[in-house]
Amino acid sequence: MRERTRMPEIEGPPGIEPEVVPRGEIDFLDLLLVLARKKTRILQVTVGAALLAVVVAWLLPKTYTATATILPPEERQSSLSSLLGQFGALAELSGASLGVENSADLFVAMLKSRTIADRLIDRFDLRRVYRVKTYQAARRKLAGASRIDAGDDGLITIAVTDRDPKRAAELANAYVDELHSLNDRLAISEASQRRLFYQQKLDAEREALSQAELALQQVQQKSGLVQPDAQGKAIIDAVATTRAQVAMQEVRIQAMRSYATPNNPDLKRAEKELAGLQAQLAKLEHNTGELGNGNLEVPTRRLPEAELDYLRKLRDVKYHESVYEFLGKQLEAARIDEAKDAVVVQVVDKAVAPEQKSGPRRLLIVSVTTVLAFFFTCLWMVLAEAAKRKLEDPEARARWGRLRQLLGLSSANS
Repeated sequence: MRERTRMPEIEGPPGIEPEVVPRGEIDFLDLLLVLARKKTRILQVTVGAALLAVVVAWLLPKTYTATATILPPEERQSSLSSLLGQFGALAELSGASLGVENSADLFVAMLKSRTIADRLIDRFDLRRVYRVKTYQAARRKLAGASRIDAGDDGLITIAVTDRDPKRAAELANAYVDELHSLNDRLAISEASQRRLFYQQKLDAEREALSQAELALQQVQQKSGLVQPDAQGKAIIDAVATTRAQVAMQEVRIQAMRSYATPNNPDLKRAEKELAGLQAQLAKLEHNTGELGNGNLEVPTRRLPEAELDYLRKLRDVKYHESVYEFLGKQLEAARIDEAKDAVVVQVVDKAVAPEQKSGPRRLLIVSVTTVLAFFFTCLWMVLAEAAKRKLEDPEARARWGRLRQLLGLSSANS
């Protein structure tokens, strides 16, 4: 049978027989007795921690939180798509949608962007306010003082905490202003690219049209022709119209490539439509006998040379007129998109200077500190008592000496 060792006695109040517990172990009643003996120390540490928490809580500066709420914008349809519908057959080719679709998550990301943060830092001199030297440190301070969330109701909440209630409200409202400004710049950039592209093309086409009109005028003055033959005019109109459609589609594809990726389905569809128009033009030129050098041979061979020259010049004028009209409408659409706002950021609740502080929560700080101090002090007393009793066991004391020896805390003979 296992030999039972003598159990140590725990001192208790006078008149009460001492309790015998196993060596190195503490039961629940023994735990209460330990805490009762150490109650003075526990009370002192707890009160001291509570007083320290009171001092720290009252020294913490007051903070105020201002909140602004905005409604994310809805999808906007570019005016280019509607204006392209005025070109008849080209309306079917205008499948590219240039509208911009925005979500709450996108606008939250924009509000948290470095661009807006730097604008706010410069606008409110936050490096001086936060007492930091670098923009990076100021951004971290601003991010810690700002809370930007998209709620399930679709609204975006911008809450800014600051020591100055007025500055907190101004910062929250400034977030909205900078979001509106940034969104305008991003939306206008695409419209500006289209406007610059079409402006360059239109200027070049204007010069080409002037040259074609001048050449036609010279032929008229030289030959005296004013009205060509009806059959020749129909041939010229068909070729000029098809060529104009090919040129328009090429210009449209070049414009799409300035803002669309090569894998864009609308761009691929437009390229296929261009190939179809080019095949149609090649077939028409073959049927009318027009060669690569631009001469009409078969159906117009019997036409007088002067009339044939007149029809060629008239074809060039009609071609450039069609392209010029197309580019003009495209340019007007781009200007409209550039002039008007891409989206409207609607403010549901504008931030106002808060009347009550949001922090620090002094009572909570003191309460939590007091409870934690009491708990950890009790835990420390219990662990200290357990360690003391454990060392009273010769076997445990020998193991502890061995551990100290291995760690180099004592000599081998100690």
